[in-house]
Amino acid sequence: MIFKEKTSGGRWERPELHRLLEHLRKGDVVVVLRLDRLSRSLKDLLSLIERIDRAGAGFRSLTEMIGTTSAGGRMMMHIVGTFAEFERTVLRERTRAGLDAARRQGRVGGRHPKLIRHQQEEIINMVISGQKTAADAARLFNVHPSTISRRLLGSVKKT
Repeated sequence: MIFKEKTSGGRWERPELHRLLEHLRKGDVVVVLRLDRLSRSLKDLLSLIERIDRAGAGFRSLTEMIGTTSAGGRMMMHIVGTFAEFERTVLRERTRAGLDAARRQGRVGGRHPKLIRHQQEEIINMVISGQKTAADAARLFNVHPSTISRRLLGSVKKT
């Protein structure tokens, strides 16, 4: 059986993984392309491998060419899993440091606003004065109606 998961290996809520674990039978072998496809944390990886072992099944990772069928394979799996967890932690720290540095320089992430300040003010005035409905203003400025609603709610909170 082939189970294809679309959710990241860093999350526990993965329906296909849970389905795979429910279908495991003695003598089965769980094969993954890479260890980090199964789990990104060593703790979770070891927990999953233990669960696979309890079912009487084996495990193999194709890229790392390791598995649970030998003592050497188990040792290598622990080592590679440790490095994968380390790599993810370092990446998270670098990303956080980069975002913090950008904030200190006054840069803010995210999408640029669809409407510039004077357009936002014009929309608020049109809708509040009754010249246009929120839906009409959205069509006029080529934005989603929820963009207009957020602007209107923001203006009400400020007054």
